[in-house]
Amino acid sequence: MCCAPLACEPLNAAEAEELAPLFKAIADPVRLRLLSLIACHEGGEACVCDLTGAFELTGPTISHHLKVLRTAGLIDCERRGTWVYYWVNPGVLERLSAILGPPLPALA
Repeated sequence: MCCAPLACEPLNAAEAEELAPLFKAIADPVRLRLLSLIACHEGGEACVCDLTGAFELTGPTISHHLKVLRTAGLIDCERRGTWVYYWVNPGVLERLSAILGPPLPALA
């Protein structure tokens, strides 16, 4: 599931194909901010009503960006009554961190 850090060895074609949609999803400033807002929100999840006020964008535009993040697997959501709550998929963020992070020093 996890690739070696980029600093250790090059990605193979299959790994690059699998990771590219994740990086593409967070390459947009709005989506990157949304991901950050959700990840940092108290309790580890955020209602869509907590997210929209941070942007000067319409609700449908915010919904589109959230859908892109969901489709990439970076976030998940659940409808509770009239509101939708979002949380970060920690496994996917750990994977991105592992691929971008430097190799860990060997333990003696």
